[in-house]
This record gives sequence, C-alpha cells and structure tokens, in this order.
Amino acid sequence: MVLSTRDRLYRLIVFVFVLVPFISCADTRYRRNIESGRMENSAADPRGEAEIPMAPSPDSDTGLNAHSSPDAGPIRISVKDAGLMAFENNRSLKVERFNPEINRTFEQEEAGRFDPVLEGDLTFQRTDTRRTGASDDETIETDTTVSNISLEQFFPGGTTIAVEAEGRTTDSSIQDDPFSTARLGLTVTQALLRGFGRDVNLARLQRARLATEASVYELRGFSESLLTRVESAYWDYALAQRRIEIVEESLKLVTQQLDETLEMIRVGKMAEAELPAVQAEVALQKQGLINARSDLATTRLRLLRILNPSGPDFWNRDIELLHQARVPDTRLDNVESHVALALQKRSEINEAKLNIERNDLELVRTKNGLLPKMDVFIRMGKTGYAESFGDAVSKVSGDHYDIAAGLSVEFPVRNRGAGALHRRFRLQSEQSTEALANLVQLVELDVRTAYIEVTRTREQIAASTATRRLQEEKYRIETEKFRVGRSTNLLVAQAQRDLLVSRINEVQALINYLKALINLYRLDGSLLDRRGFMTPGASN
Repeated sequence: MVLSTRDRLYRLIVFVFVLVPFISCADTRYRRNIESGRMENSAADPRGEAEIPMAPSPDSDTGLNAHSSPDAGPIRISVKDAGLMAFENNRSLKVERFNPEINRTFEQEEAGRFDPVLEGDLTFQRTDTRRTGASDDETIETDTTVSNISLEQFFPGGTTIAVEAEGRTTDSSIQDDPFSTARLGLTVTQALLRGFGRDVNLARLQRARLATEASVYELRGFSESLLTRVESAYWDYALAQRRIEIVEESLKLVTQQLDETLEMIRVGKMAEAELPAVQAEVALQKQGLINARSDLATTRLRLLRILNPSGPDFWNRDIELLHQARVPDTRLDNVESHVALALQKRSEINEAKLNIERNDLELVRTKNGLLPKMDVFIRMGKTGYAESFGDAVSKVSGDHYDIAAGLSVEFPVRNRGAGALHRRFRLQSEQSTEALANLVQLVELDVRTAYIEVTRTREQIAASTATRRLQEEKYRIETEKFRVGRSTNLLVAQAQRDLLVSRINEVQALINYLKALINLYRLDGSLLDRRGFMTPGASN
C-alpha cells in the first residue's frame, strides 16, 4: 500500500510525539553522566569524587577515638586524634565544605538548559463587531476558545525540537453551529554555524563541572593546611609543657643553690657579696617560669580553637597529650621524589590545570560566537476541521496539512563584543599557562627548601643533645668547685643558665624536626595520605 503525503506527515508527527520523551530521557542520562564526571569515555578520571569524607582509612591507627571524648573534663588525645577531632569539629572546615556542593548547583543550572519545557495556555476571547448592511446595521458576537500545549527541548548538538497540539473553537452569532479546528504540529530547528556542535553547547556545563572539581581540590588543600596547623599546635603544646618542666627543675636547682649559699654565709665560709648573684638567678628563673606558663596557656587556646571540642565552655578545658615528642622512624626519599609527588598531588597545581581546561572550553565557545547565526527550520502540521472539537481531533488524519521550511540568518555587522570576548579568553588562556609554569617553579622551590630544613633539623637533634650533655658536665664541675670554694655563685649561675638553655634547645630541636616533616609532607601534597585520611582529590 502506497501512503499519501498527508498520511506520511500525520504518522511522522505522531511518531515524534512518542519519540521526544524517549530522546529527552536518554539525553538526561547523558547529561547526568557529564555532571558526575563519569562518562564512559572518561571513566578512568578519578577527579569526579562527589562526597567529602574526612575520616581515617580503616587500616590507620588512630589510638583513642577523639570524637567520643566527654563534653567536660580534660581532653585526652593523641596527635592522630587531634587531626580527626579537627576534621569533625573545626568551624573553618565546616564553612569550606559547603563550596563543592555550592559549585555543584551551577552544574545543575547549566544542565537545565537541556531540560524539556512543557508549556500550555488556554484563552477565552469575545468580540462584538458591527457590520453595515444594505438595510440596517448588524451586530456580530463571536466567542473564541483556544487551547495549546507544547513540548520543546534543546539538544547538545544544536537542535531544537518542539511538538505542539492546538485546539480552537469559534462560535459566531452569524453561524448556526460552532466551528472547531485541531492541529498537531512539529517544528525542528538546527543551528548551522553559531550554536552548532556538542562541544560548543556543552562547554558551559563542562566548565561548571571543572569548577566543582577545582573546589574539591581547594577543599583538600585547606584540609592539608588544617592538619598541618593541628599537628604543629599539638607539638607546640608539648614543647610548652616540657619547657615548664625544665624551668621548674632549673628553679629547683637554683633554689637549692640559694639555700646552700645562705648556709655557707651563716657558718662564715662565704661572704655575703656572693648572695645577690644567686638571688638574681632565682628571680630570673621565676620570671622564665611565668613566661613559660603564659606561653602554655596561649598555646592551649590556639589548639582548642582548632580542635573546637564539643561542650558549652571548651575554652576552660585542659588538654592531656597521649603522645610525647620522639624522633620518628622515618627515612626520607630523595628530594626529586618529593618534587615529583608535589607536582602530582599539590592542590594548587591541579587547580591551575583545571583553570587551563576551563579557559580552553571558553575558547571553543567564544570562537563559535564569532560566527554568524544561521538556522535551518522545518515546520509541519496536520489540521482537522469540524463543528465540535472532538470531531476535529478525529479528523486530524484527514487531507489538511501544512508544511514550511526555511533559513534564518543573523549577522552582526562588526561583532565587536564577541571578538573582544574571544580575545579576552585567549589572553587568559595564555596567562593561565604561564601561571602554571610559574607555580610549578614555586612549588619545586618550596619542596626543596622544606627538604633542606628537614635535613637541618634532623642534624640539630644530635648536635643539641651533645651540647646538653656537655653543659650538664660543665654545671656539675662548676658546682663541685663552688662547694670547695674554688668558684663563685656568678659562675655557677651562668653554668646553670647555659644548661637550662641547652635543655630547652634540645626539646626545641626535636619539635622543629617534627614540624619540618609535617611541612614537607604538606608541601609535597602527601600529608593527608600519610596520616591515613581519605579525601576527594587525592589522585590526579
């Protein structure tokens, strides 16, 4: 059976009415894959992490459970517990965690450009006109009811498909019966120049997705910085505690020296002129103890601010450290390995690379914007006529149809806006490339400098230990000489002061080494991984 032209047109319109919802669903699934960064052709890209779990990996040893600590009383934590508590409670991190989700809404906003749009309207109209005849004037009253529903969708390739159904009923006083029409229509518009192609139309969506990925890297960088501050504050607090212990021990020795001096003066073995030197040393040690206690209190507040423990008044809570400072059993790789790791994992590097990709997408979009707008379109419809709307619908498959095709062109005469926009993004793309090269150099400088600092502080541990031992021997000898009358309180006080400084320097050297290691791991981007915390953006 050979179908007539009107039958082919009718079947085509019905077919499109059925097909468009399926196309819409398929396109929606495709866009969801783009939004999540897990398209089949990029399934190996690990940058599309959606969740931001700030929790330690199962195989990491976190000691006590920091978040299970009571809301009152002293906070007993290890260095790993401190990191976990900060990730759970720190207010600055809570603020930063919103950024990826906020950026993800821009992805959804851009994806909304490809959502189908269902539109409908219903119109009632009455007109009253006067017609002049041969004998007298005649008034004509006309009631018109128009209903319309359409479904339109824009596709990434630059195609817009719209299907519509319209019903119209006219009831006039000069006609015995109302007149109704029903129409099914299809309009297909395809961009040929500006707006043509998936790369152009998906550029803004892809750019939004890259912005989300960049915010994930930014969150990872902030988390590394937070963990660095937590661990540094932890060891600073340990140093402050140890400094108080050392100063108190030194004050005890000086007080003992004062008692011995007073006894020797009482029995006439020493002149009173020796007394001011040891009294001044006692006063100096008390002054140092006051400063050490103040430093401990300040350091405790800084650590509490970072940890932000639960409870109504955490500012007054004490902190008990479960881990004391010791030299870790760590063997450094060569500096080139740390540099290579930094170039792979540093959040700033990955953000800069994503920025280049975003600019490249804008180059594609703005270059297309330089083209004139040229769209080809085709409109087809089938119409049924009858005295009632129901009969008109049943006659849509009849002989009446309309079809139109054409070309629309829009050409800005100078198009300076699009030209300036394209040039701007071209310059920004070149700028981003140079910025990345500069950042790579700065990162390498940071890592190499931090590596040198780790080496220096490690060597200082042994040197400060040797100095402390020699100062202890010097103090012992000076004390023995004083007891047999061959030394003075001034020399003993100087030896005591030198011993105090050497003991503090020994602990300071160890803390400096621990903090230098933390800083190196932060700068090479491996701190979170080494501490067993799993975060998005861990892989490049």
